[in-house]
Amino acid sequence: VIYEQEGVFIHSSCGKNDDQDSLISGILRVIEKDNEVIVDWRSLDDTLDTSNILCAGKDSSSVVEWTQTPKEKCSRGTDRPSSYEAEWDMVTTVSFKKKPNTNGDAPTHANGESKWSFLFSLTDLKSIKQNKEDMGWSYLVFCLKDDVKLPALHFHHGDSKILIKCLEKHVVLTESAQDKRILLVNTQNKSLSQSFENLFDEPSYGLLQKLKKDPYTVTMGRFSKVTNYIFDSFRLSDPVNQRRPPSEMADFLNDAIPGLKINQQEEPGFEVITRIDLGKQPKVSRREPVSAEEWAKNMDSEGRILDADYIKRLIFKGGLCHTLRKEAWKFLLGYFPWNSTKEERANLQKQKTDEYFRMKLQWKSVSEEQEKRNSRLRDYRSLIEKDVNRTDRTNKFYEGEDNPGLILLHDILMTYCMYDFDLGYVQGMSDLLSPVLYVMENEVDAFWCFVSYMDQMHQNFEEQMQGMKTQLIQLSTLLRLLDSGFCSYLESQDSGYLYFCFRWLLIRFKREFSFQDILRLWEVMWTDLPCQNFHLLLCCAILESEKQQIMDKHYGFNEILKHINELSMKIDVEHILCKAEAISMQMMNCKELPQAVSEILGIESSSITPDSDTGEDESGAVLSCPTSLYQSLSTPVIAANGTSNSSQQMSETQTLAPA
Repeated sequence: VIYEQEGVFIHSSCGKNDDQDSLISGILRVIEKDNEVIVDWRSLDDTLDTSNILCAGKDSSSVVEWTQTPKEKCSRGTDRPSSYEAEWDMVTTVSFKKKPNTNGDAPTHANGESKWSFLFSLTDLKSIKQNKEDMGWSYLVFCLKDDVKLPALHFHHGDSKILIKCLEKHVVLTESAQDKRILLVNTQNKSLSQSFENLFDEPSYGLLQKLKKDPYTVTMGRFSKVTNYIFDSFRLSDPVNQRRPPSEMADFLNDAIPGLKINQQEEPGFEVITRIDLGKQPKVSRREPVSAEEWAKNMDSEGRILDADYIKRLIFKGGLCHTLRKEAWKFLLGYFPWNSTKEERANLQKQKTDEYFRMKLQWKSVSEEQEKRNSRLRDYRSLIEKDVNRTDRTNKFYEGEDNPGLILLHDILMTYCMYDFDLGYVQGMSDLLSPVLYVMENEVDAFWCFVSYMDQMHQNFEEQMQGMKTQLIQLSTLLRLLDSGFCSYLESQDSGYLYFCFRWLLIRFKREFSFQDILRLWEVMWTDLPCQNFHLLLCCAILESEKQQIMDKHYGFNEILKHINELSMKIDVEHILCKAEAISMQMMNCKELPQAVSEILGIESSSITPDSDTGEDESGAVLSCPTSLYQSLSTPVIAANGTSNSSQQMSETQTLAPA
């Protein structure tokens, strides 16, 4: 508790009468908890524990007592393969809910008390309105970013200025130009939006201590928000020294985070690459999304996919119409075998339903006393509840605090901890699950699709971070081949290891694109076309698009980080897909492709030069995946700018096929 003030009242019927019952006395606290700053007002009658922001109501003595509410009925979805899944409804005994008032509303507690109590995070605060001078006791009105105005807090036994000074230690408050009574919360100098949590919002000593004590948790949870404020703290806010000395921060990230430290002499995959002429990038167009008619035409009477490779090529070039995603994603993620019949898939779903609910029952039946003795399960639950609370609410599927989608998100993640208890839950996994659950609209199918996705992504979340380290090395190798001059510039600005791409790789661009765009991007990547590690070429495409601005404006270390972070929600997904595909074709057609690059992209060749500067003769490289990706497809295409040209056929790229 960093601030506490008694005698802070809410006037529940202010202006109507002077009855004492209209004044609700309470205690106002500012609390630091789990790297967050919480403002908490509680009625004096409130006996609830304020140490937990989130809570889950549970009857630990039974796993069969469950009263189904209308919202919970909706959460089951309408697309069950049969009524079989309903037999497992007894397992769902825990309704995951935020503690009342977390979002600033004032619903009544179950016991009828503390109707007006509320708490919120400073990251959600938009503005503070103060009282006019000489108007009796002071009051404050908090307005949150979702435009929720909380009840006015009247300071009967003290001045509100002490609270303002306390808050100014954590956020920047500036007077509104329109109304000097309104203090606007400016977080620009403290953090960047669209990221996991605040990073480096403390003095350098405390940050380094946290990183060295638990680099994995700190990095995973708080890597993505970096601004000039960080470096001010390292410079001890010296106004004279406005430029960071090169030696001061050159290797800060990889030194402070041992799990990410990259040693070019020890790590496999590094290769000396001299300048190679890749030739001009070919022009690439995209087609319309795969329609339900196209999908049905490629399925036999028993429900088998006739030509999986052909379907994958269509999806790669245009994605899927939304009505197909629920079915097609199960194939793309490996939940359904491509050669399975409809009957075989129904039997598989029944089997997987049993398996899922048995695992769900394991954690549902754990009593509170048992959980207290199991620190890992307790920690997993705490992390999940915190992350579910942060779920992107811009999609209607996750709107509201007691939304069935949020409840299912929580339950699926808890069940995954039972499925893979060693890995458990790591921050960021909820970002991978939320689009899958949105598309599936079914708890069981979403879980098994998520399991398949995590099979691809699990190395990103392992404690040694080997998966992240390998991808950063591979990305650096590809970018150096594509543009060695840009790589040299980044190295001169202490950015050669591309740590600013960390979030892109960790959760596959989930926070860089809009919700609908990420559905398109992921289904294209899941085709595994046109080569291995296509997501790294997407990174190259984005960086190449931003190269000119970064170099022309002479961005330094912190400016590069800030610029990359601010690209979130501003990237054109179709343009980047076209550009990444063009880069892949550019590299596949190169007859002098370095061995390291060939291995990253999964390209086979009969004679690849061990080192690009040996001068030995080389033959062309051949892509290991089907070269028929670029065969003519008799469907109209869409250019990167979104314009349709029905006369333009896929055959225009046929001449660009790898040798």
